[in-house]
Amino acid sequence: MKYLAPLLATLLIPVVGCQPAAIEDAPPNVVLLMADDMGWAQTGYYGHPVLRTPHLDAMAEAGLRMDRFYAGAPSCTPTRATAMTGRTNDRTGAFRVGDSINKQEKMLSTAFRQAGYATAHFGKWHLNDVHPAGDNPLPADDPHNPGELGFDYWLSHTNQFNVDPVLSENGVPKQFEGDSSEVLVDEALRYIAEQRESGKPVFAVIWYASPHRPFAALPEDEEPFAELDDASRTHHAEIVAMDRSIGTLREGLRELGIADNTLVWFTSDNGGLPDISYGPEHPGVRPDTTGHLRGFKKDFYEGGLRVPTIIEWPGSIAPRISGFPASTMDIFPTLIEVAGLDPESINAVHDGISIAAVFDSEPARREQPIGFRASGGHAWLDNDVKLMRNFFSDPSDPFELYNVIDDPAEERDLMEEQPEVAARMRAELDAWNRSVDQSVTGADYPEGRVLPSQPGTEVASGPRPAPQKLGAPASPPASGAPAPVPTLPGHLPQRTHRGAKPLVQRLSIQRPRFESPDQELVRLAITDLQPPTVHTQEDVCREEGDALVPVDEGMVHQQRLEERRAHRHYVVVVAGLGAEERTFGQPQVTDPG
Repeated sequence: MKYLAPLLATLLIPVVGCQPAAIEDAPPNVVLLMADDMGWAQTGYYGHPVLRTPHLDAMAEAGLRMDRFYAGAPSCTPTRATAMTGRTNDRTGAFRVGDSINKQEKMLSTAFRQAGYATAHFGKWHLNDVHPAGDNPLPADDPHNPGELGFDYWLSHTNQFNVDPVLSENGVPKQFEGDSSEVLVDEALRYIAEQRESGKPVFAVIWYASPHRPFAALPEDEEPFAELDDASRTHHAEIVAMDRSIGTLREGLRELGIADNTLVWFTSDNGGLPDISYGPEHPGVRPDTTGHLRGFKKDFYEGGLRVPTIIEWPGSIAPRISGFPASTMDIFPTLIEVAGLDPESINAVHDGISIAAVFDSEPARREQPIGFRASGGHAWLDNDVKLMRNFFSDPSDPFELYNVIDDPAEERDLMEEQPEVAARMRAELDAWNRSVDQSVTGADYPEGRVLPSQPGTEVASGPRPAPQKLGAPASPPASGAPAPVPTLPGHLPQRTHRGAKPLVQRLSIQRPRFESPDQELVRLAITDLQPPTVHTQEDVCREEGDALVPVDEGMVHQQRLEERRAHRHYVVVVAGLGAEERTFGQPQVTDPG
């Protein structure tokens, strides 16, 4: 906030001393914060052994701390899609990391814009499937940039950035200095201050890139963690800087005189990183990121889905702790109610519910279960009980049933003890899956199919305005004429990548069985023998010429198709066995059916 103070002082001169504590009839400002790969246990208020988060702790004391809040999926892109649409990710086209969201989706950003809000996105986007080359992290001609999906202003990046980031301001690259979390908040406050002066309410989305790999942090933030290994030290330092930026945001809102009428919603996009390493580009993080919960990012166990969440709205929410189960799919329906958005601004087929009632009191139970599906995994959460099959399981693998309140570590599978509960929940999950399968075909859109994504085409809930600089007036909307796109039979629609052929290959993985509980399978990776590059089990590729390019975070290795088919072995990392490698089986390359 070092360079923001003069701007705030200038803008506050005419208003300080004449603003009421809260304006009851004024629409609330809304700020959505999302950490990247922050685990459920990585806060001071949950008693982390080495990490201190004083600003998140203060926010939790002053707001609604939600101890059972779930990411819409156990990985990045899918969860972001759920937050912006109120729908499970597969309905939106965001099947896995790196997929783009369908432009026909009704977006939360567009709903706010149509309600008269100034809308802005800051930070990681990852709802586009273009991997930009050169120095522009998110080009203006990307058909899925934030400006194409409801945001008047955007200072964004396709994926990862750290210290001294280059961000795209409405499509134009711009260099910044400092920790990326603090840069995002400083720029967001600058935007909010300008809109405050113009009298417009603000919907701002701040999606951090921290504490995701690759790690980078300021030296002074690493000092408290000198006893940790290099990766863990820098990882925790990123959270320290992010926490400090949240303190800056809260202070800035108070200085602007709008804190009481601003709803700030903090969460994370998925569970925390594992405490074991599976390759040089994927170091483990210690201490454990998920506490007593089982699993990590990408798992459908609690550690992969449950995330730290706080909702602060000083003028409307009294401080308390809630155990009500909720998810990122509930954000859109909730904000429709609390901000007075058009109820038809969300797709009629959606999965979230409004949790506005939880702001005042604790409901006895959630009437609508929460469904999850991504990368072959499924879960169905009905209050205390969860039916699940973990990601990239074989379709013949058995489901598991846990009471996540009595057994948060998910050690006691209840499938045999409670067959009636399991059968009921399986039937509900199957019915929900059939609904999602219909959505995948585009049945929820007016056109009845998924249209191709092109720059300038209309999004479902309104035309796209031209990007604007800070303080610039909006230009007349532009529109285009979409055309139909074919789909492949089966679960995945044909994905069209700019400059690439459609997605045509997928690896089918057979999981080994371990009889001993201490040999629980925690991570399975696929490693090329030559050269030694680690790939995750989400090793889904697209063809570019005769090369297969993996579509997943951190995957940049390209190799000719025949080489990739010929030289592979599986590496199993087992709890308690460290980095021991075991070679077994051969992968199969199959169609995405």
